[in-house]
Amino acid sequence: MNVQFDNVNTVLCLGSHADDIEIGCGGTILRLLELNPQLTVYWVVLSGSDVRAGEARRSAERFLEEAAESRIITKSFRDSFFPYCGEEIKEFFFELQSQVSPDLILTHRREDMHQDHRVVSELTWNTFRRHQILEYEIPKYEGDLGTPNVFVPLSQATAQEKVDAIVESFPSQADKPWFTADTFWSLMRIRGIEANADSQFAEGLYCRKMSILTTGSGPAQTAAATSFSADSLANAAGSVS
Repeated sequence: MNVQFDNVNTVLCLGSHADDIEIGCGGTILRLLELNPQLTVYWVVLSGSDVRAGEARRSAERFLEEAAESRIITKSFRDSFFPYCGEEIKEFFFELQSQVSPDLILTHRREDMHQDHRVVSELTWNTFRRHQILEYEIPKYEGDLGTPNVFVPLSQATAQEKVDAIVESFPSQADKPWFTADTFWSLMRIRGIEANADSQFAEGLYCRKMSILTTGSGPAQTAAATSFSADSLANAAGSVS
């Protein structure tokens, strides 16, 4: 089934750490901006030292260069300790809720083995109850990748743009053995196979619920007013293109 998010005008991207959003859904964001240059994007990174926050901001500016409007927010909650400062983070989520009512939210996957990622995912669902939420994945030592049920096919040029931006924007991570272009290419290639993408590359996302063919005017209804391509119904995996 091919779903076109034609009515998505505002997107909220949530990441626990600098580079999370880029790794998990950077290609999806580039694709959305390609489809809708009028997009407004809120980009929120919840932790990071001054160095990491600077990298996060520069990277976000690079990814959102084509956005009609963007707001980049960096916070300094303690890295790796999110479960133990959950009250402060939850208060911030309530503040965020009062500032933006997005049509689409991109956030961490609930089953992510990193404790910070899980907290952000849980608070996303607790806070934004009338919004379309898609969860992204991040490869890591724990080997917690799942089976995505939504795929965003990416052209090789878009995949290259994503990888280049990540590698060039986060020099502080260059000494990490997992932080290589091969890591990011490999996951997109695997998801491209699973999505049967003509381009051979894709990002995998996770959708827990979606309302379709709705008549309301709330954010979830707006995002769900999607168009379905009849000639792609034979495709068993959902894809966003």
